[in-house]
Amino acid sequence: MSQPTTAVRPRTFGILVAALVAALLFVLLAPPASAAPPRIPSASTAQTELNQLRVAAEGTMSGYSRDLFPHWRSSGGCTTRQTVLKRDGNNVVVNSSCQPTSGTWYSQFDGVTLTSASQVDIDHFVPLAEAWRSGARTWTTTERREFANDLYWPQLIAVSASSNRSKGDQDPANWQPRAAYRCTYARIWIRVKHRWDLTVDSAEKSALQGMLNTC
Repeated sequence: MSQPTTAVRPRTFGILVAALVAALLFVLLAPPASAAPPRIPSASTAQTELNQLRVAAEGTMSGYSRDLFPHWRSSGGCTTRQTVLKRDGNNVVVNSSCQPTSGTWYSQFDGVTLTSASQVDIDHFVPLAEAWRSGARTWTTTERREFANDLYWPQLIAVSASSNRSKGDQDPANWQPRAAYRCTYARIWIRVKHRWDLTVDSAEKSALQGMLNTC
């Protein structure tokens, strides 16, 4: 497997540094729960970023394994999954192992309120397999680990297990959330692909444009 070079993806170093700094600040500052992932761009910014994405046919799935994207890592006594459960939930109470014992979670994908952490999946907005097809197959393991545990960009969100399984590894050309969330969904998808220097295929780009047009 060939490894990426700085010349091919100039944003990679900055992305990794920002992600590491953000993870440290998250642990130290312990921000309150929020209803959405961080750093969602405005519709106008998302349009600019969409226009900048490189359009290319999806790559092969040859060699893909979720194990090539190590997750969920631990930081400050909590795994990435537990951190997102605390961040995206309401009135979340955790035990000494950082596992939520009570709280509620509103799943933006399908508009369902969940009352147990066992009903919640942590979704990779851009699925790991989709990232692989869009450029991550040439990344190093370190880069894939940062992507799979990215708390700085809006790559992770707590949603219902059923909606996450329905989505699978599909891009917006083949799966979209409830209509009321499609504008936000497109803005987040675009932001992640832009910041991680991933490609889009033509059908995916058309679907994202249609979703942005609803904003």
